[in-house]
Parts: sequence; C-alpha cells; structure tokens
Amino acid sequence: MYNNKHDLELFKKQFIREELGITDEYGSIFTFIDFGNVNKKLEINIALLKDFSYYFSLSTRFYYGHDPANIGSMGFLRKTRDIFGKSKVFTKPLQKVRHHLKDNERETNTRNLFHDTDGDYILLPKCNFDVEISVDAIKLSEHYDTFCLFSGDADFVYLNSYLRNKGKKIILIKGGHITDNLRKSADKVINAQNIKKYITQTKQKPGG
Repeated sequence: MYNNKHDLELFKKQFIREELGITDEYGSIFTFIDFGNVNKKLEINIALLKDFSYYFSLSTRFYYGHDPANIGSMGFLRKTRDIFGKSKVFTKPLQKVRHHLKDNERETNTRNLFHDTDGDYILLPKCNFDVEISVDAIKLSEHYDTFCLFSGDADFVYLNSYLRNKGKKIILIKGGHITDNLRKSADKVINAQNIKKYITQTKQKPGG
C-alpha cells in the first residue's frame, strides 16, 4: 500500500520510465517539445503532456507558433504559459505559405481557395523552431545528460549527431513517419502512439 500522494507519484514515475525503457544510464534529461510537429497525428492535452514529461525530465521546454489574428490560437498560447510556465514556452507568429493544389487535392480541400498566375492555392500555416531548439539545446547542454525531443522533423539529424558527438544521449518521441537518418541519430525512438494513453485523455488543440 502507498501511504500518500508522494508515494504514488514515485511509483508512477518509476513505472513510466520502465515502460519507456528509460534506464539510469540516461542520467538527467531535458525535454524539448516541438509541438507543431507532434500534434499533427494526435490531439494532445497539454496539461497531461506537461505531467507526462515530468516523470522523466528535469526540465521541459515548449515551442509553439501562434496566430496573432486568431483568438483561439492566442488563448491556447496563454493556457500553455499557465501550464508550463511563461519562461518555458517559446513562440513566434505563424507564417502563411502558399500551397498550389494538385488535381487530386481540390476535391478534399476545405480551406479558403485563392488564385494566382500559377493556379489555385491555399495558405498553410508554417512555423519552424529548428534554430531555436538547436541553439537552446547547445546552450543548456552542460546541464543534462540526455536530450529528449518531441518531433519528427528530419532537420534535427544534424543537432542530434552533434550532441551525440559531445557524449549526450538522444531520446526521440515522434508522432508519425520519420526518416531513417533521424531514427539512426537517436539512442531511443518512442512512438507517440504508444504514450497517447498518458497525453490524450481530453481533446485539446490550438484554435484555427
């Protein structure tokens, strides 16, 4: 029997680490969440995500692109800061990128349609945090033994390889298909589908 909440938390922490295969050899872990790259495949509850990362991480940093013109997006940003802490949330405005539709995309398109000399196009939100995460990971590298990344972005191969050359271990938590090079750049790859029971109990997504 567990005497109090503290004992239960310790048990859950041990259980989750064992389930994920995160042994003592990984030492101290800092987690970096590239939310736009993880939330594509799952409807993540950010409060549960924060709690989940606590069980194996000393520190968690959250990166998210917001839309200043979208009330829902700004509300999500405020909520994220409340949950993770303002100093651990990093954001910048989304950019709208033109995507010209192929013939097989027109029938399934639900976005506003525009037209230019190259044909019909839609505006897709885009916001990469490759540079920000890479700079922060290197700046903080003396404080952790393992770099844990929530992302499936192949652009992180170079960062992972750099950190491994510096003696760091890499844990990658990916939400969808990833390249072979990205997989090989990590010591451990965890499919987000295998942890969705911890992070998706309540539907939660940015506005828009």
